[in-house]
Amino acid sequence: MNYINREISWLQFNRRVLEEAQDESTPLLERTKFISIVSTNLDEFVSVRVAGLMDKIRAGNQEIDFTGFTPQQLQDKVIAMIEQLVADQYATHARIIQLLKAESLVFTAYCELNPAQQKEMETYYLEKVFPVLTPLAIDKSRPFPLIRSKSVYLAVSLKPPSDASGKDFYIALVEIPSNLPRYIKVPSLSEQGHWQFILLEDLIKQHIHTLFTTYTPVTFHTFRLTRNADLDLNEEEAEDILDEVEKVLRARKWGTPIRLEIEKGFDPFALELLEKELEIESHFLITNDGPIDLSYFMSFANSIEGYEHLKHSRFDPLYPREFTKTDDFFSVLRKRDVLLFHPYESFDVVNDFVEHAAADPSVMAIKMTLYRVNGNSRIIRSLNQAAEAGKQVTVVVELKARFDEARNIEWAKELEKSGCHVIYGLPGLKIHAKMILVVRKEADSLRRYIHVATGNYNEVSAQIFTDIGLFSSYPEISEDVSSLFNKITGFSAPSQWHYLSVAPAHLKQRLLGCIQREVENALSGKPARIIAKMNSLSNKQLVDELYSASQAGVRIDLIVRGICCLRPGIPGLSDNITVRSIVGRFLEHSRIFYFENAGTPQLWLSSADWMTRNMDKRIELMCPLLNEEHQSVVIQYLLLLLNDNIKARQLLPNGQYVMAHNEQPPCRSQSEAKNLVVRKNNSFPIQNDCITPLAASAYPNESDLIH
Repeated sequence: MNYINREISWLQFNRRVLEEAQDESTPLLERTKFISIVSTNLDEFVSVRVAGLMDKIRAGNQEIDFTGFTPQQLQDKVIAMIEQLVADQYATHARIIQLLKAESLVFTAYCELNPAQQKEMETYYLEKVFPVLTPLAIDKSRPFPLIRSKSVYLAVSLKPPSDASGKDFYIALVEIPSNLPRYIKVPSLSEQGHWQFILLEDLIKQHIHTLFTTYTPVTFHTFRLTRNADLDLNEEEAEDILDEVEKVLRARKWGTPIRLEIEKGFDPFALELLEKELEIESHFLITNDGPIDLSYFMSFANSIEGYEHLKHSRFDPLYPREFTKTDDFFSVLRKRDVLLFHPYESFDVVNDFVEHAAADPSVMAIKMTLYRVNGNSRIIRSLNQAAEAGKQVTVVVELKARFDEARNIEWAKELEKSGCHVIYGLPGLKIHAKMILVVRKEADSLRRYIHVATGNYNEVSAQIFTDIGLFSSYPEISEDVSSLFNKITGFSAPSQWHYLSVAPAHLKQRLLGCIQREVENALSGKPARIIAKMNSLSNKQLVDELYSASQAGVRIDLIVRGICCLRPGIPGLSDNITVRSIVGRFLEHSRIFYFENAGTPQLWLSSADWMTRNMDKRIELMCPLLNEEHQSVVIQYLLLLLNDNIKARQLLPNGQYVMAHNEQPPCRSQSEAKNLVVRKNNSFPIQNDCITPLAASAYPNESDLIH
């Protein structure tokens, strides 16, 4: 088979995340974060992708996809992979717990606490935990309750006081409060220098009798349910899309049960009841050899103080040098474009730009898209202030951003209250393009200033996601951005686009045209080269075009963090293609596309991955880099990624990933990228000592790309 299945490829990506938790060269508390990420990734995969497979199977779908699987075959394969991944995750968790203990960070059992500590914990329980607990008995008068998706519960088996035979048992459920810390720091009254922690569910188990004063708790075990979160939105018939999204959010509480996680030794009587009431299929029952839901490790790692040697060294992003000597963004952008590399350069500059525009009396209008926004967003505050000051403010809020719907609804209503024009997306399309447009009155004319980006306007994720943004006042690009906003908010469409490529109109066609041009150049003996960096590659047409380009002699290097359906290195098909994935301290998120163009390279920044949904079901944009200095820096950045031999994994023809170790000098691309950005901001020559020529058949070198 010439293709790798999307779901299998995604699980391989989560395996690479787990490998970071297993990597002894990664600081210990950072390793705990990767344990957490594995859990949150799997939650989304199960609630969306596995749920989708179940729906197909229940509908009788037996079609074979282009990777050779029927839904049933793929589900069987996926379940086996998940079971092995979870087993390895918990084995890694057990190892990390021991390593934390060696560093005096101890997760302990209640029985191991001394009397004074137990007294402290009892007080904590009675004052802060007991008042928020609600036991839910199950009997003839109290039916089985709604089990929240992804919440941890206790199933308690109870013996009634009148049961002389000891054969009758009742079941009650207790939800572990998600608004309390999952782990509790225990006063170390006897072991000075140690930090001791107890899990919230263990504390509740120890005091479970306080909830059932007339019944005797016999067994108590934790479980967790994952429901189908991939619910359909009836956009075509909806009169109000905001109301329709809110309905879907309410319906998600009752989504079909998909997966049931239980702790080891779970009571058989309680399990029988859960399986019956939830109608869980046996292969979706997972027994965990440790605490259920390890996502709490993220907040744990972030909360620990005084253990800096177990964390990455402090990282202080740079403020772009173009704006360090002035607070007038517009005077700078009238002279030149500004390219930003996050997280190596601070996202504060984007916040400051919007804030500056909101306060500038010459600014007439501000338009922007919002897909995923952090809490307490400076951008939201600035947009509110701009609207209240009488400026025309238009905000396109994508309500359908999965799992951020509720937050986006909240922001949308807040923006409307301040006087912003809020657009709730378009029927049948998600608006995934990242762009800001500022219209400013200057002399006797209006001038447009724009920002386009590969990542979201989220100042929290911008600290851990690698993304690229571009500020510009270039007239034709600014006009394109303005036209795209008008297309989204109204019924207009430009007769032609000057520079932007927009999905679903013609972005894919542009990419196909660029690939075909490289094919023609290769066949004519001209330089032909493609480097594409993205999060996912699953669109069959694009994969097939890359195969054709490889057969024509085009050298292709793909940097794909997650899903990759293309199988590289197959003789006669893809032997000119390499694929690598980089998983490290930062989440590789930027989308960058390089085409050799017979010696006159073209570079594009995009919001779109090469997936069918991005090409056909989303509004995306792709913007060229026109500035030669910017092109040079981005080329150097791509070379760093291609020469990484510490955190990069290479995809083999058999579909497996291996570490991209080689005999070249060590190159950790994310560390070197920071150094590259430092030199960019200090106006040093753009070069990098870790880049050395490699075999021409495998990797590019600087002379191959810069002309």
